[in-house]
Amino acid sequence: MTKQRQAVGAYGERLAERHLSDQGLVVLARNWRCDDGEVDLILRDGEDVVFCEVKTRRGDAYGSPAEAVDRTKVQRLRKLASRWLAQSTLRPREVRFDVVAVTPQSRGATRIEHLRAAF
Repeated sequence: MTKQRQAVGAYGERLAERHLSDQGLVVLARNWRCDDGEVDLILRDGEDVVFCEVKTRRGDAYGSPAEAVDRTKVQRLRKLASRWLAQSTLRPREVRFDVVAVTPQSRGATRIEHLRAAF
């Protein structure tokens, strides 16, 4: 991945984190990694734990950012969530998987779409 793509992704993750925090969610982990991959954000929403995938795209030539979360990515996130929960002392009431789609605009504010319980 190029440095420019990494910078765009990091920008999207910062905006997504701020957006979710403004909604009352509490960040438990950022870019949590293990041998199987990475979860962008892990948050607490009341008594629930939320595993959040953040997708940032500068345009829609390849579809919306949320469309990049395909079946393979969903399966990987579910596996990563199981690993994180097995290591955690938290026992959430519910587990949820959200997607935050970030699309910078050439003019005006960046568009942020929060898809709760996306899968």
